Amino acid sequence: MNTIDSLLDKIEKAKALDFGTIFSESIELFKKVWVQGLVMLLLTMLLMVPFYIIMYLPMLAMGLIDPQSFQNMENMGDFTPLLMLPFFIFMLLFVFIAMVIGFGLKASFYRICKLKDLEEMGADDYFYYLKKPYLGKVMKLSLASFGIWIAAMLLCVLPIFYVMVPLAVMNVVFAFNPELSTSEIIKASFKLGNKKWLLIFGLTLVSGFLAGIVGMLMCCIGIYVTSAFAYLPVYYVYKESVGFNKETDKKQDNEGYGMSYE
Repeated sequence: MNTIDSLLDKIEKAKALDFGTIFSESIELFKKVWVQGLVMLLLTMLLMVPFYIIMYLPMLAMGLIDPQSFQNMENMGDFTPLLMLPFFIFMLLFVFIAMVIGFGLKASFYRICKLKDLEEMGADDYFYYLKKPYLGKVMKLSLASFGIWIAAMLLCVLPIFYVMVPLAVMNVVFAFNPELSTSEIIKASFKLGNKKWLLIFGLTLVSGFLAGIVGMLMCCIGIYVTSAFAYLPVYYVYKESVGFNKETDKKQDNEGYGMSYE
């Protein structure tokens, strides 16, 4: 049985999971990785700054952003749609780059979570999946995610509530199975997302809400500290449904994939 068949078989035979247990385990893990979660978020924001600057520089050059343009909206009529075309193209490129960076950093964060959770030796490499040999696959998965989001939005928006769960699972499936092809990762993500949809949706909703409330109580700035908590239930759902094969991980590491053990 090959890797994808084994993974799908484990998902199919996954045991029923308890909401409270997963939530409690997520809290305990958050105590170990809140610093790493904060660093991941800050790195994401920092890496986006240059693209924001590049995005707004053409607008400044075109005179779209100036005091008069906000005071007199009639001035906007002086610009033709063709002048805005490069800006919209760059906007799409910006969204794609943001998705690649976010996807890679989040997958690397899940790798760090496994190291802390199982008390394994390994460096907190936040760019682990944004380097060779993983970057190409991260770009493909980000593009696929973007396409799925667009398709869901075109289908009267409601399908977004369905696809948001498999897309959230995609990060953790890739993080621990990077040797799989893009289509296999998507297939496994939707398989696990379908089987545990209600549990993952409920856990993500509750954990995200509580992370936001606690963060707001910490003078609003605390939301940067607590936001990573919303990612942890998905990690535990994967861990309890599929589990980790240490021997396979060692083999993958020797081939340039997977986790590293010391």
